[in-house]
Parts: sequence; C-alpha cells; structure tokens
Amino acid sequence: MEVDLIFKVAAVGILVAVLNQLLVRSGREEQAMMTTLTGLIVVLMMVIEQISRMFTMIKSTFGF
Repeated sequence: MEVDLIFKVAAVGILVAVLNQLLVRSGREEQAMMTTLTGLIVVLMMVIEQISRMFTMIKSTFGF
C-alpha cells in the first residue's frame, strides 16, 4: 500500500470533520450529514480502486 493513500484519506477525514463541525454549529445538520456521507463515499472509492489494483496484480502473478 502506498503511503500517499493514507495521507489522502487523512486529508479527506480532516476536511470533512471541519466542514461537519462548521455546519452543525451553524444549524445545518442535514447538510453536515450529507457532507459526511460524501466524504465517506470519496474515501470508499479511493480504497476500492486500490483493492481492484491489488486483485489485478494477484491475478497477473498467479496467471489467472
């Protein structure tokens, strides 16, 4: 696993946490929830891409 993926996930997490707190404090709980869900989806897409690369590498290694 690449180290930059960990930094990207951490950056998205920090950004979402800050936006979430700002939106909750301003009384926009629904938008805060949508921001959190969007951040989760972005991180899941990054992780799924890496998992796909891993399976492709395994398939090419074992000749499937």
